[in-house]
Formats: sequence, structure tokens, C-alpha cells
Amino acid sequence: MGTFPITSPGYFLWSLSFIGTSAMTVTTAPSASEEEDTVTWFTLMLRNWISFDFLGEYLTDIHVLWLLVPLILLFSVPYVLYFVSCIANLLLHIYKKKNNIQGDTSSKLWDKAKQAIAYGVSSFGKIWHGYEVIGMENLLEGPGLVIYYHGVFIIDYACFIATLYREKRRPCYSVSAPSLFWVPGIQLLVDLVGCGDRNKADCVEFLKKGHLLGIAPGGLREQNFSDNYSLVWGNRTGFAQVALEAKVPIFPMFTQNLREGYRSFGNTRLTRWLYEHFRFLVLPAYGGFPVKFRTYIGKPILYDPNITAKELAEKTKTALENLINQHQKKPGNIMRALMERFDKHHKDD
Repeated sequence: MGTFPITSPGYFLWSLSFIGTSAMTVTTAPSASEEEDTVTWFTLMLRNWISFDFLGEYLTDIHVLWLLVPLILLFSVPYVLYFVSCIANLLLHIYKKKNNIQGDTSSKLWDKAKQAIAYGVSSFGKIWHGYEVIGMENLLEGPGLVIYYHGVFIIDYACFIATLYREKRRPCYSVSAPSLFWVPGIQLLVDLVGCGDRNKADCVEFLKKGHLLGIAPGGLREQNFSDNYSLVWGNRTGFAQVALEAKVPIFPMFTQNLREGYRSFGNTRLTRWLYEHFRFLVLPAYGGFPVKFRTYIGKPILYDPNITAKELAEKTKTALENLINQHQKKPGNIMRALMERFDKHHKDD
């Protein structure tokens, strides 16, 4: 019988045949000629069933598939989020039917469902991103506007409102893009977590009732075209007009490493032109990297009746840019953001 290198498939097959025939020797004690015949038969059987050429092709195919798996996972984030949202929405419908809940989602009968969602989202943030909130004490009691930076996905904002509700039992309502309400299969979930396509009058009414309200002035434009954590607000002053009319403070908020966790591509002149003309364009996104997320809440910008909406908007923008410059290292780096998971002392440089 020929010899095989110790790392070759032939050596592996020969070893199997040797082990198998050795066991037969202990139990039946065949003669030398019978043992040789058995070894030859067993080896030929394995060679016929698993030829070396076939084994090589199989291993090559497996290698290629494993290379594709990370790519598939990287670009599957939007689909995973949608799938999870649909499952949550279905469970909420079952909960509603089982408890015979009528009316809107403001009923106290929904409290347990809200607590479950808050627990699930905040737990995901804590496990996957080591999520934490710095400056929660800056959120004064009573109504106020939370003005935040809009990343590729607002997972950080979802973790924030979940953490706030879980720890303080304090809801934070949100102003969402109209396109969110075109997505099928998630409407009950969207209503339950307090999202709404609200105009200025609706926002003022919510604030006068004593609620917190979250707004990202950059919106979809900032999601698509923000470069290196730049604010893309244009000349928007609507949120400032709302704050002045409702006489409430503004709380600037930013999440560190947000664009290292989830990224987009395709920021070109053509996509910018398409967005400005059609007002609806979402660039392809990828990510899901388990980088460190820290949400920083800045000092409140108190109500001042002596400034205009334009001045208040500029003041808020400056405060948010200061938060970004203080807590975000630029340019962003995924590996550095991953290593910050192990850094117990957050740095303000």
C-alpha cells in the first residue's frame, strides 16, 4: 500500500481504515491475510464514496460560501430590522386581541407591552453596543425638545427612548418622516412607541401637555449625506419656532460612534440631485458592527423670549456641534470604536 503525507485526505482515510480494522482484530482476531483484505476493502469503499477530487471541490465550495456569509450579513441590516419589527407588530396585535384593548395606544392597558419593548430594545443596545447614556440629569422634568443627530439608522435614538422609559418610566414621543407610515406591517408598533408625522401645531400641543418630543432636524438628508458627522440642516428653523411657541427648553443629543456602527454609500452628485428633486431617497446601508455607543445629552438651552427662531436654531446647532467635536474622534474608525467597548473610562477629548 502507498504512503500519504500526514496532512493529506489519503492519510485520513488510511487512519480510519486502520482504526476500523484494529477494532476488528480485538474482537474477532482474524488472520494476517484476512486483515489485509479487510483494510483493502474498507479503503476502496471510502475512496469510491468520497473521492479525493470530489472532496477537494466540496471544500473549495464551502470556502467560497463562507466568504459570502459576512457580505450577506453586512448588507442584511435593514431587512433584519424590518423582520424583527414585523414580528413585534404581530405580537402586539395578539396582545391587543387577547386583552380586548380598544382605542388608541395611550391607554394604560398598553403599559406592559411598552415595558416589554423598552426592555428588549435597551437590552439589545446594552449587549450589542455596550450602550449607555451620559448626562441623563440634563433632561429637566417637564416638557422639552430633544434635538439629535440623525445617523444611517436611528438605533441609538431607539435605545435612548427605551432606556429612558425603562429607567424613568418617562415616554419620549418622536417626529418621524412620512415615509415611515408607508411601510406595511409595522404600524401598530410605530404608534405604540410614539412616532408620528406631526406638524408644528401637533408638536406644540404635545409639548404643552408636558411631554418630551424628539426631532432630528437633518432628517433623511442628514442620514444620506452627512460627511464625517457634519450637520445637514439647511435653513430649518421649524423646531425652534415650536420650542419658542411652547416655551420649552431644548436638549441637544449626540451618540458617539454612530456612523461606525452603521454606514451608507453612494453619496454622489447624482444621488443628491435625485433627493433634492424627489425628496425620497435612501442610500444603500451596511454594518451592524458591535461598536461602543455612548449617547451624550448636553446642557439644556432654556427658553428665552428675547431671541428669534433663527437665532435659537443657530444656538442649538452650535451646541450639538460642540457635543460632536468634544466626544467624537474624527475621522471615524470602526476598529477604534470596537476597542472602545473595553475602555471603561469615556474620554471627552
